[in-house]
Amino acid sequence: MNVAIFGATGTIGRHVVTQALAAGHQVTVLVRDPAKLTVTHERLRAVTGDVLDPAAVERTVIGQDAVIVALGAGRKGVVRAEGTRLIIEAMNRTGVKRLICQSTLGVGDSRGNLNFVWKYVMFGMLLRPAFADHVRQEEYVLACDLDWTIVRPSAFTDGPATGDYRRDFPGTETGLSLKISRADVAGFLVEQLTDGTYVRRTPGISH
Repeated sequence: MNVAIFGATGTIGRHVVTQALAAGHQVTVLVRDPAKLTVTHERLRAVTGDVLDPAAVERTVIGQDAVIVALGAGRKGVVRAEGTRLIIEAMNRTGVKRLICQSTLGVGDSRGNLNFVWKYVMFGMLLRPAFADHVRQEEYVLACDLDWTIVRPSAFTDGPATGDYRRDFPGTETGLSLKISRADVAGFLVEQLTDGTYVRRTPGISH
């Protein structure tokens, strides 16, 4: 498939690019600084620009079969939601229908999956702007008419890809470790390119 990846130089995005290429896809990424790409490949094309620039976003999206959004801004807000809004608008203009968006566990009906620390300390205080950004990001995706999947991973670790984690558990599920490797998150995002199981659904993933 022809796949556009946003957030390609981030901690999840780097894994997404590598795994998408390994799966045989043609990959286009939007990056502010191509020198920050950690991989080169004959099937990898970089567009230089910013996700908050509608023209750059459209240059990245046009001609693609699917789009993966793995935008990150650390503890800060704005970029995830506004970038995703512009991506959705570009997809609507160019006729691209498949959107796979990485959010976070705890948004929407998955709040019940979190423990006290994540609900009230991490997302309630320390990571409040980032969490609010994901909430707005999901609102844009849920309101659009694309074939979307919102993936809600728990906290990231640097472990290897195992494929051994829980997925699509109910929002009432408790007792999760609330950890998952970045490589496994990327693997699940890439899986959605060829698996329609979770179209218009919001699966959580965690150990």
